[in-house]
Amino acid sequence: MTDTSHLTVTAGAYDAIAVLYAEYVQGYLDRFPLDRAMLAAFAASVPPGPVADLGCGPGHITALLHGLGRDAFGVDLSPVTIDLARDAHPGLRFEVGSMHELPLPEGTLAGAVSWYSVIHTPPAELPRYFEEFQRVLAPGGFLLLAFFESEGGPVTAFDHRVTLAYRWPIDEVAALACRTGFVEVGRMLREPGEDERFRRGHLLMRKQ
Repeated sequence: MTDTSHLTVTAGAYDAIAVLYAEYVQGYLDRFPLDRAMLAAFAASVPPGPVADLGCGPGHITALLHGLGRDAFGVDLSPVTIDLARDAHPGLRFEVGSMHELPLPEGTLAGAVSWYSVIHTPPAELPRYFEEFQRVLAPGGFLLLAFFESEGGPVTAFDHRVTLAYRWPIDEVAALACRTGFVEVGRMLREPGEDERFRRGHLLMRKQ
């Protein structure tokens, strides 16, 4: 049986700190050219069509993708965060929804970004998310995933500033993606920057 209790907990936690979180991520990518390069590579690789920023938060990645010429929109669990995204980026589309069951028809996306938005997912539930990514992506569509990497160790829970989160070994995430029908295109590991605790993992994948 699928356990969705973490969705309620995560939505409530981000609702509670939405304004502070929006302030925190403002200009965050300016410090990390490798992260921006992965997003630019994704934007350049995706075929024509809509691109979803899944777990979009206050919309900063959605806006970046739009600036890179993609037809981007955002989806997030937190209604308060979605309100902030709409206020900050009035020309873009944002809606409340869950990656567990996206409010999108099958095969409608050319690309999807999950930028640190699966980190609060209990390990047993993560395969369900990859199945949902598969469902909404068209054949040949691209998925970009960013997450906290476990630096050679097993899946590890940690005390994220918002709510419980997990670090994953990049090889295990890549293998899970392959088992659900993705082909790895590229990956990037980045060591933690100033004021960061953990290494960052990034995977660029294509639906077969």
